[in-house]
Amino acid sequence: MSEVRAGMAAVSMAGHDTGRYYIIVRAVDGYVYLADGTLRTCEHPKKKKLRHVQINRRISPEIESILSEGGEWKNETIKRVVKEYRRKQEV
Repeated sequence: MSEVRAGMAAVSMAGHDTGRYYIIVRAVDGYVYLADGTLRTCEHPKKKKLRHVQINRRISPEIESILSEGGEWKNETIKRVVKEYRRKQEV
């Protein structure tokens, strides 16, 4: 299994937020910190066990450029990427 990294998309599979789409902001010791740009912002990500999320290993080019430049996470960018990812999954 490949490593879980920041920038990957994830879908919650357990809890009150089941089915909600997120972007992984960081991953530490079996936990991921998730943001969607609206309810869960970059400043206050949701902490969730890795086994409670389904991860899409592909990273959006927009997020990839932020990570490669060492840029700062922005809620607007995360919101746009989550919306794009959700649209692709529901088709």
